Amino acid sequence: MIRILLSVAALFLAVLVFDWLGGVPVAVSVSWPGGAAAPPLRVVVVALLVLAIALLVIWKITSGLWRAPRGLRTYFAGRRRDRGYRALSRGMIAVGSGDYRLAQREASEANRFLESEPLVLLLAAQAAQLEGRSDAARQAFTRMLKAPETRLLGLRGLYIEATRAGEAAAARQFAAEAQKENPALPWAGAAMMDYLSADRNWGEALSVLDQNMAGRLVAKGDANRLRAVLLTARALEIEDGEPEKARAFALEAHKIAPDFVPAATVAARTLARQLDTRRAAKVLEATWKLNPHPDLAVAYLHLRPGDSARDRLKRAHMLENLKPVHPEGAVTVARAALDAREFTLAREALAKALRQAPTERVCLMMAELEESESGDIGRVREWLARAVRAPRDAAWTADGLVLDAWQPLSPLSGRLDAVEWRVPAERETGEAIEGEDLAVIAATPNPPVLQEVSPIVEAEEPPAAPPPVIEQDKPQQAVAAEPEDKPIATTEKAETPPAPILTVAPAKPATAEPPSPTAGGVAVDPLAVLPPPPDDPGPANGKGLTRSLTPQSPFS
Repeated sequence: MIRILLSVAALFLAVLVFDWLGGVPVAVSVSWPGGAAAPPLRVVVVALLVLAIALLVIWKITSGLWRAPRGLRTYFAGRRRDRGYRALSRGMIAVGSGDYRLAQREASEANRFLESEPLVLLLAAQAAQLEGRSDAARQAFTRMLKAPETRLLGLRGLYIEATRAGEAAAARQFAAEAQKENPALPWAGAAMMDYLSADRNWGEALSVLDQNMAGRLVAKGDANRLRAVLLTARALEIEDGEPEKARAFALEAHKIAPDFVPAATVAARTLARQLDTRRAAKVLEATWKLNPHPDLAVAYLHLRPGDSARDRLKRAHMLENLKPVHPEGAVTVARAALDAREFTLAREALAKALRQAPTERVCLMMAELEESESGDIGRVREWLARAVRAPRDAAWTADGLVLDAWQPLSPLSGRLDAVEWRVPAERETGEAIEGEDLAVIAATPNPPVLQEVSPIVEAEEPPAAPPPVIEQDKPQQAVAAEPEDKPIATTEKAETPPAPILTVAPAKPATAEPPSPTAGGVAVDPLAVLPPPPDDPGPANGKGLTRSLTPQSPFS
């Protein structure tokens, strides 16, 4: 609507202009050989406009005819380019969908129309990779190395092909060339980090990590973690030969990652060798507050090799007070109390640990406590059975492999920082145990049972009703009492002890109670007539039953 109004306004303006030109007192005379004319001004203006338009049309037609051949060539080239890019687009889609046959056809068509297009080489290489023709893919990536704009793309492709073929030296060379040309490449920096770490060249690995951090290829938190791992690995490597440098590296790693347990333990160990126990204790305490760990507890308790078991127990209490709600503190106190033979304190600590984390390690420590305190084999076996069914404890693992100690690299894959503290994958399952119930059981000790043997004396008179004797091979049948005229044999003059038997005290008769045999005013216990065998530890349950064989303790 606005355009229509503007057109009408322009038309009115032109009419006004022509009308004004008609009133202008200007005379125009046109002379030519053979004649002359004096047209009005408005006619002259219109004639000039028509002449200009005619000249413009003639110029356009002439220039169009002059440029027609080149225009035709441009037109057909554009059509070919469009067809080539359409084929290239369809080929990329085919590669993404996994149709390598269609990808190869589209790559051939795109190459026919777009011979100098770098994406055509990429499509051909990806189609060859999809089909499994490694040689064709390498040829395509090698051709990319000739052009500066596709050189990095070719190095990336050759690196992938070398990695798939297991050619570590070639892959490393391609990654090094790519990083040299562009240090900001993430894949090249990560690959060089892995290769240098596998060679245990920690210094060069730190330099590459600094380059990656400068190029912002690694997040700050991940970079600090990797730097702490590399510094700790370097400290472990030179700990024996260069303790000063190892201490500096370990302290730097601890400063970067205070919750990193290996860095704290190495730093504390190197400080303790220089008799700087106080500083070593501060390092371990700082890490314990962030991440309680058994390795920290072991290092903290053994900072001074000459400490007694009670000194280590005091240190364990100090460590527990730093993190009183964590079960690792209670386990540390229990371990130190067991070493110091403080069984009551160990039982309280283990009961606390069972309430929080009833794991296999805690149940095994309870079995050790029962063995050391009371020697009750029954309770020892009971706790050992619970340990088999209890949830498993965490350990240093890498790629499913359980390790004895932390390592900077995985022994299987060689990856950096692959070792982590977790429950092993094959042992993650365990029977759910009620920690509160186990804590109640653990808090009630079973006092040791001492065997009291009465003195053996010869009875003056045989008892009227001798107790029935149950032989060892017939534990469920009572032997009939002998006649009263047969005296009971005693063992006062026996040269060798008789075979071990089980004896059961006779029940009281309903009518009258037989008199107890006496000798010189001393009561004789009928259960103590025969002495126990030398290997018999005495009654195990305080009810008069004895065993002839004692099973060996699992902790002896």
